[in-house]
Amino acid sequence: MEETSPQPGRTPRPPKEAVRSRVLRAAGEVFAERGFAAATLDQVAAAAGFTKGAVYSSFASKDELFLALMAEEVQHRVDGVDAALQAADDLPAALAAVSTELSRREATWQLLFLEFWQRAVRDPETRRRFVASRRELRTRIAATVAGYLAEHPVRTGWDAESLTLVVIALTNGLAVEALPDPDAVPDDLLARVLADLVAPERS
Repeated sequence: MEETSPQPGRTPRPPKEAVRSRVLRAAGEVFAERGFAAATLDQVAAAAGFTKGAVYSSFASKDELFLALMAEEVQHRVDGVDAALQAADDLPAALAAVSTELSRREATWQLLFLEFWQRAVRDPETRRRFVASRRELRTRIAATVAGYLAEHPVRTGWDAESLTLVVIALTNGLAVEALPDPDAVPDDLLARVLADLVAPERS
């Protein structure tokens, strides 16, 4: 039996994961250029080279698309924190490395995060999913921190969960201050604050 050749002029549809990946990359570019509220799924589809239906085949809404981008950011941050802690020889080095990693956020992403944060605060359904994403971030980073503390016992007076929450809150707060005035926040400020925060008590 002769093999059937593909019909001329027809482009094979990419695998589902490839479609999803291209849509995510395009969404990141469109959101960065236009902001979350102003961006549309039509624009994302055009940037990805697909129809709007292809976008909906992977993501049910613009919110779901953004949350998927946030999930990628979570993975990137967890991987970065883990690598930073693995390379650190002592607590001061670990604090400096983690602070550097968590502070490494582009202004564009920070603005998108704040824009979506505002939406989450106002919309109950968006808030539910946003909270789940933030809890996942804290849980995964806390697990990494706990693993480090277990291997490098120190008298910090902090549990991993509380320390993680404080670090993330400080990171976000300093990032907000740095958005309009980058020179206001020295590169080593977070590391210095954390070093004082977890310093062993003097007898």
